[in-house]
Amino acid sequence: MSTARTSELTLSTRANAYVALTKPDVSFLVLMTTAAGYYMGVRGPVGWLHMLHAVFGTMMIAAGTAALNHYIERDSDRYMRRTASRPLPSGVLQPREALIFGVTLSIAGALDLYLVAGALAAGLGVATCLSYLLAYTPLKKRTVWATFVGAFPGAIPPMIGWVAATGSLDRGAWLLFAILFLWQFPHFHAISWMYREDYGRAGIMMLPVVDRDGTRTFRQIILYAAALVIVSLLPALMGLAGVLYFFGALVSSTALVQVCLWAARNKTNTRAKWLMHATVIHIPLLLGLMVYDKIPR
Repeated sequence: MSTARTSELTLSTRANAYVALTKPDVSFLVLMTTAAGYYMGVRGPVGWLHMLHAVFGTMMIAAGTAALNHYIERDSDRYMRRTASRPLPSGVLQPREALIFGVTLSIAGALDLYLVAGALAAGLGVATCLSYLLAYTPLKKRTVWATFVGAFPGAIPPMIGWVAATGSLDRGAWLLFAILFLWQFPHFHAISWMYREDYGRAGIMMLPVVDRDGTRTFRQIILYAAALVIVSLLPALMGLAGVLYFFGALVSSTALVQVCLWAARNKTNTRAKWLMHATVIHIPLLLGLMVYDKIPR
C-alpha cells in the first residue's frame, strides 16, 4: 500500500474517531429535543435561522460533553466489550486530543448560545455539561442513584430550545423537561440490563449490576413509564397541544408501558433490547405529534 493511501486511511480513521467522540446517537437526541423545545416555545412565525443556531450551539455543548466523558472514562471503557473499541481505549486518539476537542466544542457551543439565545440558555448549556461530568460521571462508580442524577442534564436540552425561543423558563419548558426526564429511565435501564455484565467488569454501579434478579430494575422501568403516560398528556391539558396529540400521546405512552410489562415478565436481554428500541421510537413520535398539533399562541 502506498504512503499516500496509508495517510488517507489514517486521516479517515482519525476523522471517524473524532466523530465517535461526540456520540452521534446522543447528539441526534439533543438536536431533536432542542428543536422541539424551540418550536413549542416560539410565538408566531418560527425564525428558522435563529432556531438552527440555538440547536447547533446546544449540539456543540452536547458533543463536547460526550468527548470529555470519553476522556474521563477512558480507563473504564477498556473493560467493557461495548466500549473497548472507542477511540481512546483502542489508541486511535490520545487522551490529550480528546480533552482539547471536548473543551473546545463545549466553550464554542456555550459562546454560540450566549450570542444567539442569551445568558439563560447558555447557562443551562453549561449546567448540563458540568452536572453530567462532575456529578453523573463520577457517581456511576459509587451509587445506583447515578442514573437518577444523570437524568437531570439529560432532560435539559428541550428547556434550552424553549428558552432560546422565549427568553424565559415557564411551565412549557418544565413540562418538556419532565417528559424527557421520565423517558430516560425505561430507556437507560433497558440498556443497563443488556450490558450489566460489562458494567460490572468496569466497576460501574448501574442498578442491574447490584439488582441480580432485575426486580428493582424492572419495577422502576414500569413505574417511570406509567408516570410518563400521565405527564405526556399535560401539554394537551394545559393548552400547548391539541386533541390529536392527546390521543396520540395516550396510545403511544400506554403502548410503551405494555412493552415494559412484557419485558418484565421474562427479563431476557432480547426483551430488554426490544424495550430499548421501543423507547427510541417513542420519544420522536411523541415530540413529533406535539409539534404537529401545537396550538398557536
